Amino acid sequence: MTLTREVPLVPSQSALLFIDVQNFSAHKDGAEFKDLSAPDLSEKYGWYFDQLETRVVPNMQAIQTACREAGVEVMYTTIESLTLDGRDRSLDYKITGFNVPKGSWDGKVLDEIAPVGDEIVLPKSSSSVFVSTHIDYILRNLGVRQLVISGLITDQCVESAIRDACDLGYLVTQVSDACLTYTQERHDHSLRTIKGYCRQVTSAELIAELKGAIDG
Repeated sequence: MTLTREVPLVPSQSALLFIDVQNFSAHKDGAEFKDLSAPDLSEKYGWYFDQLETRVVPNMQAIQTACREAGVEVMYTTIESLTLDGRDRSLDYKITGFNVPKGSWDGKVLDEIAPVGDEIVLPKSSSSVFVSTHIDYILRNLGVRQLVISGLITDQCVESAIRDACDLGYLVTQVSDACLTYTQERHDHSLRTIKGYCRQVTSAELIAELKGAIDG
């Protein structure tokens, strides 16, 4: 038998993970942008927010709905410290200056894709969700073998999650048009770089695949 990453999702053994789609980094009032004037925000992040609002978040909503309908576990991770002062953060986050205090508005999932019911949300304090949370333990308890990844930032925390998930034995599907970074060039470069680790599909392709799994 030939081993391949090009394996269609089996809903009962799959999970959708949204990475860092939260107020801190996906809302114009988020703390990541607090020191920027309106003109500076527009100049530096105008493309990013335009893509989020017009294309990427709608794609996220679409795959979220499709996964819920197909019985795929929907999960979230957000940058959020376990403490108010962030003393538990990774050294890298301390150097960068990231601190999303425990329980803060900045640590909440963006309203547009807010969790429902008992969907799992894991706060993380490092780039990779697999380093600073017990997600691997949770996924194995859930019987998950295939992980669908969508989120922010494509060439940072998204890449970190994909690599670690692969090394831990998961089959990873990245939804290419439901991820985003700060420029098109960076996004495209990241997709090319990480392609050797995962299957890449568009949101439309994923939705069609899940519909086929339900109908089949």
